[in-house]
Amino acid sequence: MTSQRTLNRLFTLHSWAGIVTGLLMFIVCFSGAVVVFKHEIDLWANPSLAQLPRSEHPASLDAVMVQLQTRYPGATVETIALPDAANPSYFAFIRERGAPASTRTKVALRSDTGTVVGPVDSQLGQYLRMLHVFLFFGPRWIVGFLGAAMLVLIATGIVIHRKILAELFTQRWGRSFRVVMSDLHKSAGIWGLFFHILIATTGAWMGLAPLFEQGYKYVTTSSAPAAAAKPARKAAAASTASTAAGDAEPVRMQSLDALYATAQQAVPGLEARYVSMRRWGTDTAEAGFTGNLSNHLASTARVDINAATGVPKKVHDPRTAGFWSLVNSLMEPLHFGDFGGLALKWLYFFLGMTPAFLSISGTLIWLDARQQRRREAEAAQGAVGGIAAAG
Repeated sequence: MTSQRTLNRLFTLHSWAGIVTGLLMFIVCFSGAVVVFKHEIDLWANPSLAQLPRSEHPASLDAVMVQLQTRYPGATVETIALPDAANPSYFAFIRERGAPASTRTKVALRSDTGTVVGPVDSQLGQYLRMLHVFLFFGPRWIVGFLGAAMLVLIATGIVIHRKILAELFTQRWGRSFRVVMSDLHKSAGIWGLFFHILIATTGAWMGLAPLFEQGYKYVTTSSAPAAAAKPARKAAAASTASTAAGDAEPVRMQSLDALYATAQQAVPGLEARYVSMRRWGTDTAEAGFTGNLSNHLASTARVDINAATGVPKKVHDPRTAGFWSLVNSLMEPLHFGDFGGLALKWLYFFLGMTPAFLSISGTLIWLDARQQRRREAEAAQGAVGGIAAAG
């Protein structure tokens, strides 16, 4: 049995944790609920893309690459996004010749022919995702910390409101603002409890796990491997600079389709969503294929291949990389709900709005209680003053 003193302390912790994180929590939760429709938002913001035909047999990656090089001669193609259930088109991120190093152009291409449609006018969905994951420009661990804070709020809320079943259907509409808002706050928290735990856990994991992983590697990795890797990095940089300056003939690259077939042999069932190209045209060029696994929830399978030789350099299959790697690969699909079609997205959207509402309602309840205490204190002071004057 929890003592009243402990309950009061937990209530104070719950209140202040909500107040301190309230604004950022609302921004992250609201944007997270909306961003489940990222692809649909991008199509809505670019109506011409939604009208493009969807092909059951998309054009080859090689055809897409040829179209891009023809339309944007001298540009560097960095990433190609393949068509999927939400997007009917190919997309490519390119850095045009003479453009600043940080500037990228997103280009749409028809999926049936690979023909370039043109630059994408709006990336509203991507901006919303950046807001949710990074608060635009902040480190991801800030959002991870908010996930941990949300777990604290959930735990303290469960202990404070022990009569969960009784409060599940309690709504006193005819009472004061604070009572009505408090009932709505508790009901929203209880109805969405398991979803809130899922979102908070996966969000905290994705935001904080890389931080702990980097710290672990820093502590456990000796300086010898890092020192040995420096010459290789310098050689790769020199090769890239030499090719860019025109001092050497570009190295012939393997077919992207052949490289994709090699990636699927290395990771059976790989359904690539993105193809990234690094140091293209040099003997250290790499093509990275990242995507889902067919009939599997994991979303972080990846194969990096030397694009000049066609030899895989790094293979990551979460099914064989160990338990923690598998758990890590499940975090993103469980967090964003992009594995169950449109119906699941709507469920995630409505449930995702509840923690945003909890942030607002909790703040309003706290402010109303503070004003009530202030009014009571002023009334008490007035009463004391009246008694003193009468005396």
